[in-house]
Amino acid sequence: MDSRMRIAVIGYGTAGQALAILLGRDDHHVDIFERAPAPGPVGAGFLLQPSGLQVLWRMGLLDAVRAHAAPVHRLHGDTPCGRAVMDMGYDGLDPRLHGLGMQRGALFQLLDQAREGTGALHAGTAITAVDSERGLLRDAQGRQHGPYDLVIAADGSASALRAQVGGTTLDRVYPWGALWCLLPAEDWPHVNELRQRYVAARKMIGLLPVGTRPGDDTPRLSFFWSLPCHDFARWEQDGLQPWLDELHALWPEAGPRFAHLQDAGQLARASYRDAVVHRWHTGRLVLAGDAAHSMSPQLGQGVNMALMDALVLRDALRVHGRGEAALQAYQAQRRAHVAVYQRWSRWLTPLFQSDRDAWAKARDVLLGPMGRMPGGRGHMLRVLSGTQQGWLGTLPLEAAFIDALERRPAASVDTPLPPDVNAALQ
Repeated sequence: MDSRMRIAVIGYGTAGQALAILLGRDDHHVDIFERAPAPGPVGAGFLLQPSGLQVLWRMGLLDAVRAHAAPVHRLHGDTPCGRAVMDMGYDGLDPRLHGLGMQRGALFQLLDQAREGTGALHAGTAITAVDSERGLLRDAQGRQHGPYDLVIAADGSASALRAQVGGTTLDRVYPWGALWCLLPAEDWPHVNELRQRYVAARKMIGLLPVGTRPGDDTPRLSFFWSLPCHDFARWEQDGLQPWLDELHALWPEAGPRFAHLQDAGQLARASYRDAVVHRWHTGRLVLAGDAAHSMSPQLGQGVNMALMDALVLRDALRVHGRGEAALQAYQAQRRAHVAVYQRWSRWLTPLFQSDRDAWAKARDVLLGPMGRMPGGRGHMLRVLSGTQQGWLGTLPLEAAFIDALERRPAASVDTPLPPDVNAALQ
């Protein structure tokens, strides 16, 4: 029986891009539907963890990514008075491991380039309903598409299709969001560290090195400022200067970076959702990426989880073929990994983004010592790296991947991207 399928991927973020690449390479017919007329990245930058980097390595994209990304070896957070709240390095797990800070635009372009020739992208097409039994789609103009053997909803944290699976147990907007933008790195001294500064849990500032992007060789930092969503309008009405004065006072060392903030229009506003689903699929419809497991960005796992979803779903289809068995296997494997991150994210977020000053004081006093306790530091580092599996398990990293991560990248960004190497590695 022909194992090739007609597959619809809804959404062209990281999950949708990775799915289109992996499924297209397996010779499935893939149609991608994206509501934006001109698809592009949303957000400034992120931290690729070993869990996500292993997926990119299996896709043959690790060297292309490393050509633009910034190696991140340490995460350090402190208060304006110099009290260290968080200090973690990947070498606590393995001296060869590290993260990669990357601009969203850079990863978007690299994945878009890797997809060329596989899948048809239908931009400006918002899918509003799915007949999950027949694999039919309906868009906002009332047009019908399909039928498809499989429909993958990867339409983000505010998914319009999540509810159609019928397994949502929680779906809410976090009260706190963030302002963010990209700033030139210039002579910033912490070129291999994510640096954060906290004022109780009411204010959080961060600077993450995110490297360059194709067509722009300027190394940059991803800047963010935590802010309640209901204060976005007030922040803009108050004008930039009072906020800049506060920013410089809280983090004088970073003052030269903040000199580039000259207009409120430079800063985008971001809000976040917490969504938990106990069933990821129904009929021919299945969820992936933030549509399946939206959570606070506090643990920085969104992009990494999206990449892992794409690889696991591809592998489940390879093993089980079309039908219920493949989707059940995909759901079981991903839920086993995602669940602990959703819980930790929900518990930790009020310690860093809330009005609960007493909780923040306890965080400042206890988080550091907890990370030095036997077993505690290893657990924290596994959560950070994306390799925690359940409460006690570990998601394995392949030795060949760790060796590849340690080696200096040999490929230029202009080198044709290699084919999927996963089959040769299994």
